[in-house]
This record gives sequence, C-alpha cells and structure tokens, in this order.
Amino acid sequence: MKKFLVTGMTCAACSSRVEKAVSEVEGVSSCTVSLLTNTLTVEGEAKDSEIIHAVENAGYGVKQEKKNEENDFLIDTETPVLKRRLVFSLGFLILLMYVSMGHSMWGWPMPEFFAGNVIAIGMLQMLLTIAVMIINKKFFVSGFKKLIKGSPNMDSLVALGSGASFIYSTVILFMMTRVDLHEQHAFMHQLYFESAAMILALITVGKMLEARSKGKTTSALKSLTELAPKKAIIIVDGKETVIDAADIKKGDIFIVKPGEAIPADGIVIEGHSAVNESALTGESMPVDKAEGDSVSAATVNISGYIKCQAEKVGEDMLLSQIIKMVSDASSTKSPIEKAADKVSGVFVPVVIIIAVITAFVWAVLGKDIGFILTRSVSVLVISCPCALGLATPVAVMVGNGMGAKSGILFKTAQVLEGAGKTEFVLLDKTGTVTTGQPEVTDVVPNGCSEAELLKIAYSLEIKSEHPLARAVVKKADELSLTAEETEKFENLPGNGLVAQIKGEKFSAGNLKFISKETKVPSEVLKMAEKFAEEGKTPLFFAKGEVLKGIIAVADSVKEDSEKAISQLKNMGIKTIMLTGDNEKTAKAISSLTGIDEVVADMLPQDKEKIVRKYKAQGKVLMVGDGINDAPALTSADIGVAIGAGTDVAIDAADIVLMKSRLSDVLALIRLSRATLKNIYENLFWAFIYNVIGIPLAAGIWIPIFGWELNPMFGAAAMSLSSFCVVTNALRLNFAKIYSSKKDKKIKHKKGKKVMEKTMKIEGMMCMHCEARVKKTLEEIDGVIETEVSHKEDSATVKMSKEISFDILKKAVEDQGYKVIG
Repeated sequence: MKKFLVTGMTCAACSSRVEKAVSEVEGVSSCTVSLLTNTLTVEGEAKDSEIIHAVENAGYGVKQEKKNEENDFLIDTETPVLKRRLVFSLGFLILLMYVSMGHSMWGWPMPEFFAGNVIAIGMLQMLLTIAVMIINKKFFVSGFKKLIKGSPNMDSLVALGSGASFIYSTVILFMMTRVDLHEQHAFMHQLYFESAAMILALITVGKMLEARSKGKTTSALKSLTELAPKKAIIIVDGKETVIDAADIKKGDIFIVKPGEAIPADGIVIEGHSAVNESALTGESMPVDKAEGDSVSAATVNISGYIKCQAEKVGEDMLLSQIIKMVSDASSTKSPIEKAADKVSGVFVPVVIIIAVITAFVWAVLGKDIGFILTRSVSVLVISCPCALGLATPVAVMVGNGMGAKSGILFKTAQVLEGAGKTEFVLLDKTGTVTTGQPEVTDVVPNGCSEAELLKIAYSLEIKSEHPLARAVVKKADELSLTAEETEKFENLPGNGLVAQIKGEKFSAGNLKFISKETKVPSEVLKMAEKFAEEGKTPLFFAKGEVLKGIIAVADSVKEDSEKAISQLKNMGIKTIMLTGDNEKTAKAISSLTGIDEVVADMLPQDKEKIVRKYKAQGKVLMVGDGINDAPALTSADIGVAIGAGTDVAIDAADIVLMKSRLSDVLALIRLSRATLKNIYENLFWAFIYNVIGIPLAAGIWIPIFGWELNPMFGAAAMSLSSFCVVTNALRLNFAKIYSSKKDKKIKHKKGKKVMEKTMKIEGMMCMHCEARVKKTLEEIDGVIETEVSHKEDSATVKMSKEISFDILKKAVEDQGYKVIG
C-alpha cells in the first residue's frame, strides 16, 4: 500500500476527481482519497511516477509520503493562512462597505474629491474589490483551472459567482461614464462590487472555521503521536548516554527512571516497577513489571528503576502500529461515504447547469439583467459540495479517535460503520470469556504417583503455547520438577499433542483425542465428568496405550463477562460461545455468564464453519484471541481480536481490543451506532441544506411568497454549512460508550434463505470417505454445512446462495467418487 499527500483539494468534487484519475492508471487495483486528511492511498502494481502524473494531470499537487512525514496531515497549515487572508479581506471589505453603503444610505462623510463624484465612488469600489479578489486569488486560480480541465469544484462556484458580480458591475461602471449625472445615480444601484467581495470574505470565514474544526477531529491521533518520548538513556560501554529516542536500535540496553516514559518496546532485564499503560490501553490501573516482562513505548514508569533491552523500535513499536492503524482507518471509505462521493462527483456541474437554467427562465419571464445575475450568483454561492464530502469522513475520524482513546482500534471505516449492525456475537472461551490464565486444581494419577504424572505432563506441555499447557508448566515449576527431553513433538490443534520420551510414545489431550490412543477406565471417566460439571477442564495423559491419569485445570471467568453478555442480550444480540473444551465444562461456563448457546468440542476449522452458519442468518461479530481463532475471525463479517492475544489473531481481525475485556465489545458496538447516527445526521443536514437552499436562491419562492435571497446571505449560508457538519461530528467525543442507558434492541432481519440439495453418491466406503466429501463440499463458496453418510450413499448440502448442481457434482467426482443423482 502506498500513501501520497495531495494538495489543492477543496471539496468532495476534488477528491472524486483525483480518485477517478488514479483509478484509471494501469496497475491500480484500488485507491481511496480522503478530503479530511488530504491523503491518497493506492494499492496495486502501478509505478509511483504514473500515479503522481495522473494526479497532476487532474490539476492537483502531490508528493509521496515519507516515513518521517506519515502524520503531515495532522499539522494544521490551513488555518493560519486563512486567518491572514480573512484579516486583510475584512480590512478592505469594511472600507468597501463604507463607500458603497455608508455614504449613500446613511450619509456618512466622504473625502471632498469623492463628494458628488459618482464615477469616482464607483472606481474606488472596483479597486477595493480587486484588492479583496487578489487576496483571495486562490479561489479564482483553482476554480477556473479546474473548470477548464472539465472538473469544476467548489472554488469554481465561488469564482463564477464572485467573478460574474464583478464583471457585471465593471460593465455598468463604464456605461455610467456615457450618461448624465442623474442616470449615473440610478446606475449606482446596479453595482454589485460589495457582493463580489463579501462572497469571498464570507467563504473564507467558513473555510477557516471548517479548517479549525477539522483540526479538532484529529486531536486523538495527535495526542497519540505526542506520546512518543523524545529522549532515551542507553548504556554504552557501561556508561549512561542520553540519545534521541528515535535513534534506539534493536538490542540496545536502556534504563528508565521513575516518572520517565519508556522509549521503546522491550523486555525488563533488571529491576521491577509499576508502569502506567493507560496511554495505550486506556486502563488506569498500573501494571507491575519484573524481569522477563515486556514493556511498551510511551507507557510511564511510576515507581522503580528498570533496565530493559529494546525488542521493537521505530515503526515496529506498538505505539507506531496503533498510530498507523488509526491513520489507515481514517484513509479508508465506508459504503455510505462512497455513495455520498458519487453524488458529490456530479454535484458541481449540476449546480452550474441549474444556475444557467435559472438565468434562462428569469430572462424568458422578462426580468432585468441585474435580477437575473443576482439569482444565478445566489445559486452558485449557496451550493455546498463540501458539506456532502465531509459528512462521513469527519464522523469516521472522530469515531476512530474516540475508539483509540478507549483502546478500541478499528482497521477500516467499513468496520466502524458496520459493527453497530451486529446480530450475533460469537465468542471464543479461553482468554475471551475467561481470563486465559488457568491453574491446576486436581491431579488424578492412574497406576502411577502424582509426581510421575506431573513429570510426564511437564515434559509434554513445556513445548506447547496453549494456556492450559502453561497452567501445567506453572504447577511443575512450583514443585521444582525437571522435564524430560522429548523428540518428534507434534501439536494437534483442537485435540492435543504427541511426542516421544526415550523412544516411547506419549500423548496428551482431550477425551475425544485420547480415546483413540487408549482405553479410558470408567472410574476415570466419572471423575473427568465431575470435573467438567464443576467448570474444570480435564486433560488426559497416556504412555503408549496405557492411561497415566488426568489433570484438571480451571480457568476463571473474567469479572466483566457476565455483565457484558447480559447487556448484549438486552441489545437484542444473541451470544454463542465456541470452545474446544468438552460440553459439560462449556455449559458450566455458560451457566455462570448467561451465554445463549454453546458449541463445544470444536476444532479450529469447525469454528469457521459455525461462523458461516450464523452468517446465513445475520451479521456476525467473532471475538477471539488465539491462533486457532484466525480462520473464524477472517470468515466473520467482523473479526475482533483481544489485544492480549496472538499476533496471528490480531492480524486476522478487523478490530483490536487493547484492554482484553468483553465490555469493550459493547463499547465498540455503541461507538459504531453513534458514529453511524452522526453520519446520517450530517448527510441529512448537507442534503436538506442544498435541497432548500438552491431553489430558494434560484427564486422559486418569489412568485409565491416574495422571498428573495441576497447572494451575500447565500455565501454566509454556504460558509456555515460545512462548519455545522464538522461541529456535529465533534459531538461524538461526548458519546458514553460504556453506558447502557441508551441501548436499543436491534431488529433482527429475517435470516437469509438457506437452500438444500441432496446428492446420491457411489463409492463412499467409510467415515474417512465421508470426511473427504464433506471437506470438499464445504470449501465451495456459499456452502454453509453438509451432512454426509456412506451408509445411505448421500450428502445433504446447505447453502446460503444458489450453487449449480454441476459445481457440486464436479467437486465430489474430482475426489474419485461418482454422483448418480
């Protein structure tokens, strides 16, 4: 993915034009232009030079974003420039208003040279207007440049409106030189110099307010970038040396004293302390750190002195990844924004056509040129494509920032928009509903001592990354046991593991897996069932075909799980827990938390199938933390990774929760709903403003009510429209995403129609054949699940969409079986 900074864009018509131009470049697979951040994001094989050429041909400036310029868009360079333009414009405008209205309307004194000299007063008005136009020349340069290139923008509307008023007034002024003094006074009322200047000044006011408000929408991202410490103390040749934090290299040893920020991601190698990680996770409670614990850049050492070794620096640091994630999300477009952009892309040409039609209609009706000009100019200056273009991105930016402050990271705008429509929440058990830090509760040997069973378990589990394995290892370490060396170690996700110790085969895992390796005595089975009913997970261990015993491990439910699941149910969202654990243990956890449904004894690929099953009924949000959750996270409409989970799960997910707690699932749904509501409000305001404003400016109400809109009021309304949209988006900062007071039940749509086809198949001989056919069919896009029986020679296929029988038939026959009907 490549990122570019684009200059010269003033409205949604501009961003649409740039997007269209770049999309036509050969090798560009997709591109997104953000009017809010002035960035262009491109994916594909296209050369940078070709992309830059396309943007420049469209009439805009562009440069490729460099690493040290990644957050250039956060710097508000617009407001100071617009402020200077406004101050100078107002100075000349006040003089112009004094000359044009003060003397004629209120009799304010004028210098003797101008007294009674109508032509001189008119010339002075023209010169003052020219001064304002020069100060605001950007409107004319940009507007007419884009108009000539066939891609008019908001500046084109302003330039046409102001320019038409100025040219008409100039013509009238020269006509005045050819008539007597009495007629000159009559002509004075047809001068619109003050309108030409006032339009420019008022639009500049609106642009400045818009720029300042846009700056506030990026405040959360700015605060993240400011968290990075500027200096670091590293150990060089045994001495402390102060360097720039950006210069730290992987492997450097750095020290952090109390009150200082940690400069890089690393591992504590000496000392212990309490670290405030709220900047990254939003969690206010300090976290204790000792030797071997990891620390993250931008977190603050509160109490002790620690020495650390840098593990991740620069763009690899967690802080950098968070900033990049929030920034990238702001550069993407949600479906509703893409729809608004299509309207914005044709908005300006349509407005120009409406202005021409307005002039023609009033000319046919016999109105004078001054009236016709006023109506056409009013149409041009009241129309505001900016409000349409900003309606969605400003809300997305604020929503993303709000999420980042709370430790909720959305990867794309589509996800932020869609999460609020969730109907089903599927939850992994270990580390998601439970703490993921289980402990050994019972050791039940079978024909051996507890110490021998624990030693076998220790030797096998020490190479496993599973949370249950860590519980066994922890227990063995407490007893100071020594692990035997293992060979041919093999981890079987969702089942268990096998290895050889001194040439003999050992295995460990759940009941289903171990039953294939050995016979489990009935008394051991009863004990395992008892543990499961108590919410404990029994782990079975065998040497060859001899069961050596079971070790029960319990994983406590997270403090907020029960409350979070209760609130999800109150929102009308159904909760389903997916686990590789046995059904009794799973149901024990379910009874403690109130989860609606439990699916136990799951293999990783089974979770993905369950996700597909519920996707056929509605929008699915999957929450997980382990490697085995990655397929399900990818398959779900929205995948949510618990922040403490594995890198694979985080990479596969659409949303990352830094705090690793279920209450943040509720928070992200509420934030999504609030953001989507804000977008609808913004779009309503933008559309209704133009729907009411353009006909009013065209004079449609004049014959009925006598309402006539002055172009200056039109310009003022245009200025305020974008400001109102951006200000409304800023209200999202006050959304209470952890409060359930405003929760509303989602209305479940009728599930997608599930179709079934039954196939008669010859050649299936056993359960292995069934599994092969089942796997083949379920890999076809649109297949939810299949039921295969070799005894009945049949396969029943459930589908979320129509799939040709020939496709199903070919898939089965490619595996060596014959479909007979």
